[in-house]
Amino acid sequence: VQLQAFGGGLVQPGGSLRLSCAASGLLISFNNMGWYRQAPGQQRELVASMYVGGRTTYDDSVKGRFTISRDNAKNTVYLQMNNLKPEDTAVYYCKVLGTDYWGKGTLVTVSS
Repeated sequence: VQLQAFGGGLVQPGGSLRLSCAASGLLISFNNMGWYRQAPGQQRELVASMYVGGRTTYDDSVKGRFTISRDNAKNTVYLQMNNLKPEDTAVYYCKVLGTDYWGKGTLVTVSS
C-alpha cells in the first residue's frame, strides 16, 4: 500500500490550497480515510475524515473552511482548504483510518 500526498506550498492568509492523496494497493472506496496535520512542536492531529458511506467529520478548528472528498475513479482523496490561517501551518498527512498506512507529508505554510 502506498499513499502519495502532494499539493502543499506557501500561501497567504485567506488563500486556498487543495491537497491530494493518491492511493495504490488498496481501494479508497472500501476504506475510511483521514487527513492529519502536525505543526512544529505539536502532536499530530486528525483534521478531517471521510467514511465509506460518505459521512465526513472535521475538527472544530477547520470546520467550515476545509472539505474532504474523494474520487473513486482516480483512487484519490482530497482536502480543499479555504480561508487559510497562519495556525494551519503544518505538515499534512493522509492515512487509511484503522491501519498504519500513512502517506508522506506535504508541508503547508500560511504566511504573508
